[in-house]
Amino acid sequence: QVQLVESGGGLVQAGGSLRLSCAASARTFSRYSMAWFRQAPGQERAFVAGISWSGRTTHYADSVKGRFTISRDIPRKMVYLEMNSLNPEDTAVYHCAAGTLDSSLADEYDYWGQGTPVTVSS
Repeated sequence: QVQLVESGGGLVQAGGSLRLSCAASARTFSRYSMAWFRQAPGQERAFVAGISWSGRTTHYADSVKGRFTISRDIPRKMVYLEMNSLNPEDTAVYHCAAGTLDSSLADEYDYWGQGTPVTVSS
């Protein structure tokens, strides 16, 4: 079992930055690929960024490439999402997810956090 708790969301103006954190409680945290997804009101959950179990491989949705950075701290069992140059289209609830595969598909992830809301004002 893996429990995930996100934090760091909030209200920010367009062009601003936020850093999201995801704390994992699992003895085998280092075995999991991790990802961030987001869900805007009335929309389906969408992939944002993913990182391999080792942290050596990352992948991003085209909409956030060059603006967002995913990272992980294995000893601290933390995953981060650094978000820069935010725009109103980034407004959503951001969820952390854990799975055994590097994937951009939500169905490939077994464990999910409750999410942290991000609102970007214009």
